[in-house]
Amino acid sequence: MPFLSAHSIMAGNNSDTRTAGCLLTGIPGLEHLHIWLSIPFCTMYIAALIGNGILICIIVSQPSLHEPMYTFLSMLASADVLLSTSTMPKTLANFWLGSSHISFDGCLTQMFFIHFLFVADSAVLLAMAFDRYVAICFPLRYATILTRNVIGRIAMATLSRSFIIMFPSIFLLKRLHYCHVNIIAHTFCEHMGIARLSCSDISVNVWYGLAAALLSTGLDIILIAISYVHILCAVFRLSSREARAKALSTCGSHVCVILLFYVPALFSVFAYRFGGKHIPHYVHILLANLYVVIPPMLNPIIYGVRTKQILEGAKQMFANWPKNLNKCS
Repeated sequence: MPFLSAHSIMAGNNSDTRTAGCLLTGIPGLEHLHIWLSIPFCTMYIAALIGNGILICIIVSQPSLHEPMYTFLSMLASADVLLSTSTMPKTLANFWLGSSHISFDGCLTQMFFIHFLFVADSAVLLAMAFDRYVAICFPLRYATILTRNVIGRIAMATLSRSFIIMFPSIFLLKRLHYCHVNIIAHTFCEHMGIARLSCSDISVNVWYGLAAALLSTGLDIILIAISYVHILCAVFRLSSREARAKALSTCGSHVCVILLFYVPALFSVFAYRFGGKHIPHYVHILLANLYVVIPPMLNPIIYGVRTKQILEGAKQMFANWPKNLNKCS
């Protein structure tokens, strides 16, 4: 690991310090606990990898789960794995090995993928809400509305929107001048954390970040809320109590995942914006790390426990595991 000092990074206010890279301090104020904090973070990360990997295998291997709802679920699991992987390996390397240095381009790359995957995750949750809306409000037209072609277009739209929203951030950060020691008081690189290292005016970055959040996550939350208002209206119009209970049960898992994804993220954002002076900085960093590992870890558990089809698919997959191994051998 290259050794960087303040003296070697700073070469005067007229120099550009991007070539020296950045230093990620980890969780400021809790440096003496990094080793201990790495244990729950590593455990949650491994659980997220295993849980989502098994979930994806179940959905792919069981023909009975090749339906829109489970296709979107596999997309969510894939995005969750990538989101946690974009942060946790570097965080754990910092905690265990003191590997705090990252190149400036590497920092921009990490920042792009973190925000790209977060926006993609949000879009998949919106697609899942649309799936439940069509299934409950238009059950007879469900198969004709959510065809494979439509699902493919939704997947492409999810990736395209995330790319279009986040790609400009790279150029907005590269245009800035950096003349100080590039120390980021965080475990990973994020847009405003990098922008604040600059000696230039970052007003454009601030407004861009706000607009990107409102046009992606903010819009998704509004559309998801509208979908569930229509879903609840349709459910309570059902005459059968059993039908109402079944409809609510199919939405229960998705609502849990939505709350698990948005509540910690929104709490972290609002706490940072409005409680910055009253809440210790290490609390913000801990929250930021928790919302990239806790939802990916718990989502497979929620769907596995609450969804009968997933449980049945898991039983069939593990029951056929010896046969598949024999075929391979």
